[in-house]
Amino acid sequence: MEPKLGIAHFISQTDAVGLTVLLLLVGMSIASWYLILTRTVANISAGKRADLFLKRFWEADSLKDMEEILRTENADNAFAELADQALTAGRDGSRHGVQKLALAGGLSEFVTRTLRNSLDQESARSESGLTILATAGSAAPYIGLFGTVWGIYHALVFIGLSGQGTLDKVAGPVGEALIMTAVGLAVAIPAVLAYNSFSRRNRIWLARLDGFAHDLYMLVTVGDKNDGAQAN
Repeated sequence: MEPKLGIAHFISQTDAVGLTVLLLLVGMSIASWYLILTRTVANISAGKRADLFLKRFWEADSLKDMEEILRTENADNAFAELADQALTAGRDGSRHGVQKLALAGGLSEFVTRTLRNSLDQESARSESGLTILATAGSAAPYIGLFGTVWGIYHALVFIGLSGQGTLDKVAGPVGEALIMTAVGLAVAIPAVLAYNSFSRRNRIWLARLDGFAHDLYMLVTVGDKNDGAQAN
Protein backbone atom coordinates (compact mmCIF):
# COMPACT_ATOMS: atom_id res chain seq x y z
CA MET A 1 0.00 0.00 0.00
CA GLU A 2 1.37 3.40 -1.03
CA PRO A 3 1.99 5.78 1.87
CA LYS A 4 -0.18 8.88 2.00
CA LEU A 5 1.67 11.98 0.93
CA GLY A 6 1.30 15.37 2.63
CA ILE A 7 2.84 17.71 5.15
CA ALA A 8 2.61 15.14 7.96
CA HIS A 9 4.46 12.57 5.88
CA PHE A 10 7.03 15.20 4.87
CA ILE A 11 7.69 16.15 8.50
CA SER A 12 8.03 12.50 9.52
CA GLN A 13 10.60 11.90 6.76
CA THR A 14 12.66 15.10 7.03
CA ASP A 15 15.86 15.45 9.03
CA ALA A 16 16.98 17.87 11.75
CA VAL A 17 17.83 20.64 9.27
CA GLY A 18 14.40 20.48 7.67
CA LEU A 19 12.67 20.51 11.05
CA THR A 20 14.78 23.47 12.15
CA VAL A 21 13.79 25.41 9.04
CA LEU A 22 10.12 24.59 9.57
CA LEU A 23 10.24 25.59 13.26
CA LEU A 24 11.98 28.84 12.32
CA LEU A 25 9.21 29.67 9.86
CA VAL A 26 6.54 28.78 12.43
CA GLY A 27 8.26 31.01 15.00
CA MET A 28 8.39 33.89 12.51
CA SER A 29 4.71 33.41 11.76
CA ILE A 30 3.73 33.44 15.46
CA ALA A 31 5.83 36.55 16.13
CA SER A 32 4.42 38.32 13.06
CA TRP A 33 0.80 37.60 13.89
CA TYR A 34 1.32 38.58 17.53
CA LEU A 35 2.69 41.94 16.42
CA ILE A 36 -0.02 42.38 13.80
CA LEU A 37 -2.84 41.79 16.28
CA THR A 38 -1.38 43.73 19.21
CA ARG A 39 -0.23 46.69 17.11
CA THR A 40 -3.58 46.89 15.33
CA VAL A 41 -5.50 47.00 18.60
CA ALA A 42 -3.01 49.48 20.12
CA ASN A 43 -3.12 51.77 17.08
CA ILE A 44 -6.92 51.85 16.98
CA SER A 45 -7.09 52.55 20.71
CA ALA A 46 -4.41 55.26 20.50
CA GLY A 47 -6.20 56.95 17.61
CA LYS A 48 -9.49 57.11 19.51
CA ARG A 49 -7.83 58.51 22.65
CA ALA A 50 -5.93 61.06 20.58
CA ASP A 51 -9.07 62.28 18.81
CA LEU A 52 -10.85 62.66 22.15
CA PHE A 53 -7.92 64.59 23.65
CA LEU A 54 -7.59 66.94 20.66
CA LYS A 55 -11.29 67.72 20.86
CA ARG A 56 -10.95 68.61 24.55
CA PHE A 57 -7.74 70.54 23.93
CA TRP A 58 -9.20 72.89 21.34
CA GLU A 59 -12.38 73.34 23.36
CA ALA A 60 -10.40 74.51 26.43
CA ASP A 61 -10.72 78.19 27.29
CA SER A 62 -6.99 78.75 27.85
CA LEU A 63 -3.66 77.04 28.30
CA LYS A 64 -4.07 77.26 32.07
CA ASP A 65 -7.27 75.25 31.85
CA MET A 66 -5.48 72.67 29.74
CA GLU A 67 -2.65 72.52 32.27
CA GLU A 68 -5.18 71.75 35.00
CA ILE A 69 -6.66 68.94 32.93
CA LEU A 70 -3.24 67.44 32.24
CA ARG A 71 -2.28 67.80 35.88
CA THR A 72 -5.30 65.81 37.08
CA GLU A 73 -5.36 63.20 34.30
CA ASN A 74 -2.69 60.87 33.03
CA ALA A 75 -1.39 61.49 29.51
CA ASP A 76 -2.70 58.36 27.77
CA ASN A 77 -1.72 59.23 24.20
CA ALA A 78 1.11 60.84 22.25
CA PHE A 79 -0.74 64.13 21.73
CA ALA A 80 -1.42 64.53 25.44
CA GLU A 81 2.22 63.75 26.25
CA LEU A 82 3.36 66.29 23.68
CA ALA A 83 1.07 68.95 25.09
CA ASP A 84 2.18 68.18 28.64
CA GLN A 85 5.85 68.47 27.68
CA ALA A 86 5.30 71.74 25.82
CA LEU A 87 3.24 73.36 28.58
CA THR A 88 5.74 72.24 31.21
CA ALA A 89 8.58 73.70 29.16
CA GLY A 90 6.72 76.99 28.78
CA ARG A 91 5.98 77.15 32.48
CA ASP A 92 9.60 76.40 33.44
CA GLY A 93 10.85 78.99 30.95
CA SER A 94 8.62 81.69 32.34
CA ARG A 95 9.54 80.82 35.90
CA HIS A 96 13.33 80.46 35.61
CA GLY A 97 14.15 82.68 32.64
CA VAL A 98 17.76 82.13 31.59
CA GLN A 99 18.91 80.96 35.01
CA LYS A 100 18.93 77.31 33.90
CA LEU A 101 21.42 75.98 31.36
CA ALA A 102 18.63 74.36 29.31
CA LEU A 103 17.07 77.81 28.88
CA ALA A 104 20.24 79.58 27.85
CA GLY A 105 19.08 79.74 24.23
CA GLY A 106 15.80 81.37 25.16
CA LEU A 107 12.25 80.10 25.68
CA SER A 108 11.53 79.43 22.02
CA GLU A 109 14.67 77.33 21.60
CA PHE A 110 13.91 75.42 24.80
CA VAL A 111 10.36 74.63 23.68
CA THR A 112 11.61 73.60 20.24
CA ARG A 113 14.09 71.12 21.74
CA THR A 114 11.44 69.74 24.06
CA LEU A 115 8.97 69.18 21.24
CA ARG A 116 11.63 67.66 19.00
CA ASN A 117 12.70 65.22 21.70
CA SER A 118 9.09 64.19 22.30
CA LEU A 119 8.55 63.63 18.58
CA ASP A 120 11.72 61.54 18.35
CA GLN A 121 10.63 59.39 21.27
CA GLU A 122 7.20 58.81 19.74
CA SER A 123 8.81 57.98 16.41
CA ALA A 124 10.95 55.33 18.11
CA ARG A 125 7.91 53.89 19.91
CA SER A 126 5.83 53.74 16.74
CA GLU A 127 8.55 51.80 14.93
CA SER A 128 8.84 49.18 17.67
CA GLY A 129 8.33 45.71 16.23
CA LEU A 130 8.51 46.73 12.59
CA THR A 131 11.99 45.22 12.29
CA ILE A 132 10.56 41.78 13.04
CA LEU A 133 7.87 42.19 10.38
CA ALA A 134 10.42 43.43 7.85
CA THR A 135 12.73 40.50 8.62
CA ALA A 136 9.93 37.97 8.30
CA GLY A 137 8.69 39.52 5.07
CA SER A 138 12.09 39.55 3.43
CA ALA A 139 13.73 36.40 4.82
CA ALA A 140 10.85 33.90 5.08
CA PRO A 141 10.60 33.15 1.31
CA TYR A 142 14.33 32.41 1.12
CA ILE A 143 14.23 30.28 4.26
CA GLY A 144 11.32 28.34 2.79
CA LEU A 145 13.18 27.97 -0.50
CA PHE A 146 16.20 26.61 1.36
CA GLY A 147 13.95 24.07 3.06
CA THR A 148 12.56 23.05 -0.33
CA VAL A 149 16.02 22.60 -1.87
CA TRP A 150 17.14 20.59 1.15
CA GLY A 151 14.03 18.42 0.99
CA ILE A 152 14.38 17.79 -2.75
CA TYR A 153 18.02 16.86 -2.28
CA HIS A 154 17.20 14.22 0.33
CA ALA A 155 14.25 12.96 -1.67
CA LEU A 156 16.38 12.47 -4.78
CA VAL A 157 19.13 10.78 -2.76
CA PHE A 158 16.57 8.39 -1.27
CA ILE A 159 15.04 7.68 -4.67
CA GLY A 160 18.47 7.07 -6.17
CA LEU A 161 19.39 4.60 -3.45
CA SER A 162 16.08 2.76 -3.82
CA GLY A 163 16.56 2.44 -7.57
CA GLN A 164 12.96 3.48 -8.28
CA GLY A 165 13.31 6.56 -10.50
CA THR A 166 9.89 6.48 -12.13
CA LEU A 167 7.75 9.64 -12.28
CA ASP A 168 5.28 8.46 -9.66
CA LYS A 169 8.15 7.81 -7.22
CA VAL A 170 9.77 11.20 -7.85
CA ALA A 171 6.75 13.51 -8.01
CA GLY A 172 5.48 12.74 -4.51
CA PRO A 173 8.63 13.51 -2.49
CA VAL A 174 9.51 16.53 -4.63
CA GLY A 175 5.97 17.87 -4.29
CA GLU A 176 6.16 17.46 -0.53
CA ALA A 177 9.40 19.41 -0.43
CA LEU A 178 7.65 22.34 -2.13
CA ILE A 179 5.53 22.67 1.01
CA MET A 180 8.41 24.57 2.60
CA THR A 181 8.28 27.25 -0.09
CA ALA A 182 4.52 27.57 0.44
CA VAL A 183 5.05 27.93 4.20
CA GLY A 184 7.68 30.61 3.61
CA LEU A 185 5.30 32.58 1.40
CA ALA A 186 2.48 32.15 3.92
CA VAL A 187 4.72 33.72 6.56
CA ALA A 188 6.08 36.51 4.34
CA ILE A 189 2.89 37.83 2.70
CA PRO A 190 1.02 38.86 5.90
CA ALA A 191 4.24 40.30 7.33
CA VAL A 192 4.87 42.46 4.25
CA LEU A 193 1.27 43.69 4.11
CA ALA A 194 1.31 44.50 7.83
CA TYR A 195 4.67 46.27 7.57
CA ASN A 196 3.43 48.49 4.74
CA SER A 197 0.20 49.24 6.58
CA PHE A 198 1.92 50.13 9.86
CA SER A 199 4.55 52.22 8.08
CA ARG A 200 1.83 54.24 6.35
CA ARG A 201 -0.02 54.67 9.65
CA ASN A 202 3.18 55.85 11.34
CA ARG A 203 3.83 58.44 8.63
CA ILE A 204 0.32 59.86 9.01
CA TRP A 205 0.51 59.70 12.82
CA LEU A 206 3.85 61.50 13.00
CA ALA A 207 2.69 64.11 10.46
CA ARG A 208 -0.32 64.87 12.67
CA LEU A 209 1.95 65.09 15.71
CA ASP A 210 4.32 67.40 13.87
CA GLY A 211 1.46 69.72 12.96
CA PHE A 212 0.21 69.70 16.54
CA ALA A 213 3.75 70.46 17.74
CA HIS A 214 3.81 73.59 15.56
CA ASP A 215 0.49 74.68 17.08
CA LEU A 216 1.82 74.08 20.58
CA TYR A 217 4.97 76.04 19.82
CA MET A 218 2.94 79.07 18.76
CA LEU A 219 0.60 78.83 21.74
CA VAL A 220 3.40 78.43 24.28
CA THR A 221 5.83 80.99 22.90
CA VAL A 222 3.35 83.62 21.67
CA GLY A 223 0.41 82.89 23.97
CA ASP A 224 -3.17 82.10 23.16
CA LYS A 225 -5.58 84.83 22.27
CA ASN A 226 -7.55 84.62 25.46
CA ASP A 227 -4.47 85.14 27.64
CA GLY A 228 -3.40 88.03 25.45
CA ALA A 229 -6.78 89.68 25.72
CA GLN A 230 -6.78 89.30 29.49
CA ALA A 231 -3.32 90.83 29.73
CA ASN A 232 -4.56 93.90 27.85
